[in-house]
Amino acid sequence: MTRSPSPRSTVVLYTVSATCAALGALLWIRDRSTHTPPRFYGNVLVADSHTTSAWRVWSRAVTEERLGLYLVVAGLVLALATRLLSARRD
Repeated sequence: MTRSPSPRSTVVLYTVSATCAALGALLWIRDRSTHTPPRFYGNVLVADSHTTSAWRVWSRAVTEERLGLYLVVAGLVLALATRLLSARRD
Protein backbone atom coordinates (compact mmCIF):
# COMPACT_ATOMS: atom_id res chain seq x y z
CA MET A 1 0.00 0.00 0.00
CA THR A 2 1.41 3.36 -0.97
CA ARG A 3 1.54 6.12 1.56
CA SER A 4 0.35 9.51 0.41
CA PRO A 5 2.11 12.72 1.44
CA SER A 6 1.05 14.58 4.56
CA PRO A 7 -0.47 18.07 4.23
CA ARG A 8 2.81 19.66 5.34
CA SER A 9 4.86 17.75 2.77
CA THR A 10 2.27 18.63 0.13
CA VAL A 11 2.84 22.32 0.83
CA VAL A 12 6.61 21.80 0.62
CA LEU A 13 6.30 19.96 -2.70
CA TYR A 14 4.07 22.70 -4.13
CA THR A 15 6.58 25.31 -2.94
CA VAL A 16 9.47 23.50 -4.61
CA SER A 17 7.37 23.15 -7.76
CA ALA A 18 6.53 26.85 -7.84
CA THR A 19 10.17 27.78 -7.20
CA CYS A 20 11.37 25.58 -10.06
CA ALA A 21 8.79 27.03 -12.42
CA ALA A 22 9.54 30.63 -11.41
CA LEU A 23 13.31 30.23 -11.75
CA GLY A 24 12.84 28.47 -15.07
CA ALA A 25 10.63 31.27 -16.36
CA LEU A 26 13.16 33.89 -15.25
CA LEU A 27 16.01 32.05 -16.97
CA TRP A 28 13.97 31.62 -20.13
CA ILE A 29 13.03 35.31 -20.18
CA ARG A 30 16.62 36.35 -19.43
CA ASP A 31 17.96 34.31 -22.33
CA ARG A 32 15.23 35.48 -24.72
CA SER A 33 15.71 39.15 -23.83
CA THR A 34 19.49 39.10 -24.37
CA HIS A 35 19.09 38.12 -28.03
CA THR A 36 16.59 40.75 -29.10
CA PRO A 37 18.02 43.60 -31.13
CA PRO A 38 17.44 47.16 -29.89
CA ARG A 39 14.38 48.87 -31.39
CA PHE A 40 15.41 52.48 -31.05
CA TYR A 41 18.65 54.36 -31.46
CA GLY A 42 18.65 55.27 -27.76
CA ASN A 43 18.55 51.59 -26.90
CA VAL A 44 21.56 51.02 -29.16
CA LEU A 45 23.54 53.54 -27.14
CA VAL A 46 22.53 51.86 -23.91
CA ALA A 47 23.36 48.43 -25.33
CA ASP A 48 26.82 49.62 -26.36
CA SER A 49 27.64 50.69 -22.82
CA HIS A 50 26.25 47.49 -21.32
CA THR A 51 28.54 44.49 -21.01
CA THR A 52 26.99 41.09 -20.51
CA SER A 53 27.96 38.97 -17.55
CA ALA A 54 30.40 36.13 -18.09
CA TRP A 55 28.78 34.20 -15.25
CA ARG A 56 26.98 31.12 -16.54
CA VAL A 57 24.14 29.45 -14.70
CA TRP A 58 24.67 26.09 -16.37
CA SER A 59 27.15 24.37 -18.63
CA ARG A 60 27.97 25.69 -22.08
CA ALA A 61 26.26 22.67 -23.63
CA VAL A 62 22.82 23.70 -22.31
CA THR A 63 21.59 27.21 -22.99
CA GLU A 64 19.82 29.21 -20.29
CA GLU A 65 16.67 29.15 -22.41
CA ARG A 66 16.67 25.34 -22.52
CA LEU A 67 17.49 25.08 -18.80
CA GLY A 68 14.62 27.47 -18.08
CA LEU A 69 12.21 25.32 -20.06
CA TYR A 70 13.47 22.20 -18.27
CA LEU A 71 12.85 23.84 -14.90
CA VAL A 72 9.35 24.99 -15.89
CA VAL A 73 8.48 21.47 -17.06
CA ALA A 74 9.98 19.95 -13.90
CA GLY A 75 7.92 22.33 -11.77
CA LEU A 76 4.73 21.46 -13.63
CA VAL A 77 5.39 17.71 -13.43
CA LEU A 78 6.12 17.96 -9.70
CA ALA A 79 2.93 19.96 -9.14
CA LEU A 80 0.90 17.43 -11.10
CA ALA A 81 2.44 14.49 -9.22
CA THR A 82 1.78 16.21 -5.90
CA ARG A 83 -1.81 16.87 -6.91
CA LEU A 84 -2.35 13.25 -7.93
CA LEU A 85 -0.80 11.91 -4.71
CA SER A 86 -2.78 14.29 -2.52
CA ALA A 87 -6.02 13.40 -4.35
CA ARG A 88 -5.24 9.73 -3.75
CA ARG A 89 -5.03 10.43 -0.02
CA ASP A 90 -8.55 11.90 0.06
